[in-house]
Amino acid sequence: MDTVVDMAKAIKIQAKDVNVFYGEKQALNNVSIDIEDRSVTAFIGPSGCGKSTFLRCFNRMNDVIPSCRVKGSIMMGDVDVNSPQTDPVLLRARIGMVFQKPNPFPKTIFENVAYGPRIHGLAQSKTELDDMVEDSLKKAGLWGEVADRLADQATGLSGGQQQRLCIARAIAVGPDVLLMDEPCSALDPIATSVIEELISELQQRFTILIVTHSMQQAARVSQKTAYFHLGTLVEYGDTKDVFTLPKNEQTEAYISGKIG
Repeated sequence: MDTVVDMAKAIKIQAKDVNVFYGEKQALNNVSIDIEDRSVTAFIGPSGCGKSTFLRCFNRMNDVIPSCRVKGSIMMGDVDVNSPQTDPVLLRARIGMVFQKPNPFPKTIFENVAYGPRIHGLAQSKTELDDMVEDSLKKAGLWGEVADRLADQATGLSGGQQQRLCIARAIAVGPDVLLMDEPCSALDPIATSVIEELISELQQRFTILIVTHSMQQAARVSQKTAYFHLGTLVEYGDTKDVFTLPKNEQTEAYISGKIG
C-alpha cells in the first residue's frame, strides 16, 4: 500500500477574530486566518476593503495611527503580536515591511542595508557587517548592479532598484516574515517583473504577505489568496481555486470584473 505524504505546510501566523477601528469606524470585522510558513499569501479586494489595514496588524504599524484600535489575537509561534509585553521594535525586526513607494533612507546604498543590523547589534565586526550587506543585496537580486557603487547615494538608483534595496534592507536583520504593501504599484512593467521573480525566490526563505490591486499579480506570485470586501474576509484558499473555482458569489463577481 502506498504511503500518503502530507504536503501541508506548517502554520507560521494565526490571526483570530481581528477587529480594527479608526475612532468609531470599524475597518475590519472578525478576521481569522492561518498563514502558511514559507509561502506567498496575497490579499486582494477593492480599494478601502481593509487589506492594507490587516497587513499592518502583523507588525503593529497601526500603532502609529492615534485613532486606531486593534482587537483580537495574532500569534506568531509563541509571540503574541498584540501583547503589551511585545516590543514593537523587536517585532518589526522579525516581521519586515516593504511599502508601496520605494523609500530608501537618504544615505548610501551600503548604509541603507547596514542600518538594521547595526542598530540591532547583529554584526560583531566590520567584516561581518560587510558580509551581511553583501548577502542581503544578493538575496534581493541587486548585488550585481551595485557592488561597485555601495558608497553612492541610494536615491540615485532607479525606482525598481530602490524597491529591491528596500527589500534588502528589510531582510538584512533576518526576519521570519516579509510584508509587502503593493510593492510594484509605483514601478514600470519590467521592474515589476523583476520584483515578482524575486518574490518567488524569497519565499524559499521567508513567509511573504502581499497586498496587491493586481489580480494577475496575485495569481502569478501567490500560493494562497484572501479576498476582502468592506472589512470582511470573504474567501481564503489556494490561489488557483480562488481564481478558477471561487466558493463565494462576491469573490466570483470581483474576479470576473462585475464589481471593483
